Amino acid sequence: MSLSRSPSPNKGGGWSSPGLTTNFDNMSGRSTPRKAYGDVRMNGGMSGTDVSWNTAKARSDRVHDHASYESRHDGFPTRHTRQMSWGLPRFLGATEKEKSSRRRWFPNNGSRTGRILGFLGSLIRRFRLRLLITLAFFLAIIIFYVTRKFTILPLECQAEPIAAMHRAYRKASLLGGGNKFVIILAANQGGGVMEWKGPREWAIERDSVKNKKKYAKKWGYNLEIVDMSTKKRYAHEWRESWEKVDTIRNCMRKYPKAQWFWWLDLNTFVMEPSYSLQRQVFNDLASNTYRDINLYNPLHITHPFNNSQLDPTSLSAVGDGKASSIDLIIPQDCAGFNLGSFFVRRSTWTDRLLDIWWDPVGYEQKHMEWEHKEQDALEHLYINQPWIRSHTAFIPQRKINSFPMGACGEHGEDKRIHYREADRDFVVNMAGCEWGRDCWGEMYNFRELSNKLNRNPWEKLKDGISDRFKAMKVKPEKKEKSS
Repeated sequence: MSLSRSPSPNKGGGWSSPGLTTNFDNMSGRSTPRKAYGDVRMNGGMSGTDVSWNTAKARSDRVHDHASYESRHDGFPTRHTRQMSWGLPRFLGATEKEKSSRRRWFPNNGSRTGRILGFLGSLIRRFRLRLLITLAFFLAIIIFYVTRKFTILPLECQAEPIAAMHRAYRKASLLGGGNKFVIILAANQGGGVMEWKGPREWAIERDSVKNKKKYAKKWGYNLEIVDMSTKKRYAHEWRESWEKVDTIRNCMRKYPKAQWFWWLDLNTFVMEPSYSLQRQVFNDLASNTYRDINLYNPLHITHPFNNSQLDPTSLSAVGDGKASSIDLIIPQDCAGFNLGSFFVRRSTWTDRLLDIWWDPVGYEQKHMEWEHKEQDALEHLYINQPWIRSHTAFIPQRKINSFPMGACGEHGEDKRIHYREADRDFVVNMAGCEWGRDCWGEMYNFRELSNKLNRNPWEKLKDGISDRFKAMKVKPEKKEKSS
């Protein structure tokens, strides 16, 4: 085999590998080219077309990854010229001088603003992962507290207003638990069959309803506003105030998933909307209530019963002592039971109580004797029925029903009854304000006090600046009057 442009140093051409120059045409399929490979002279010489296999292997080992052509000048200076030149001075040409004279690029032609922007950009690039995590965290907070739940219905077709995600969380029975509570508010009390309402009464109702709506919306509670003027069927039965019992029973049917029902009179005001019912009462019901009425007994009721025929639970001052058996929670003021703010739980015992409490015998035979109507009826049941006491608990009045100084104030301030700003009481009840007191004045004062106590930091800052400007204006006026 002969190649005209073969790189082989052998005379006549040929590849460095003997397998490529071996003549296989004269070989049969059963013969082997081993002899051709081994046709090497012992004195180191080579035949005309054969190459020593050892010589080719040695040359291949020297080449490694480089081209087959090598320079013969591979001594020490040639191999180490580049390494020696590293320490020598370098003479730049025109192109290199131009590149070295260029400075680093900065925004805005290297001004101070540009350098600051460049520095901030480098910081963002360096801490981009942390910034992304922080932005994702704040975005989740915004979505949880600001955005609305997705719905395909327009606003006018929705049964309830769309709530933010945190309200939906608080309302869910398995999460916040707000769906387990129903607030029942008596409205339009003066617009029934007995009286007509004036501007002040309408203003009181407007503020009270707005206050309860805001509180129920914040915590995901159900709010039932009862229009008392629709209860005209009670007029001939002397039950203008007794419909409270019937209303509670109707609400239990309307909200089948609710467990606790909180009745509030119209003259009440939630002073601390940041307090949830769970935190204020129900997370620790046993310690927030008491079963033995002797701890505070303004009615001087004999407790417990002394009848030996009763069961041990009825004879005990605390019933069975379990919080799970409490179905009625009521506060006491200076005159006894107060039903301006109380709780009822859904149970078989409660159904039985409401049936007996609503019995016509009570309101037909005792309506002239019982001044406080349904409240006196409940006191009568508690005094005479042992089964009522075993499921009734009392709560300190200032927990859910603080009084202003005008109520029960004959003997001065009572720390168990009257509202105290320093303690941030939960609810205030202007009970009896229609008898010689200014209901609208009390409602207005407590509303303004609640707004002041529950300001956010930004509102406090604005009010502080405004107060300082007012004080600065007052001083010159005093100087002018004194002069």
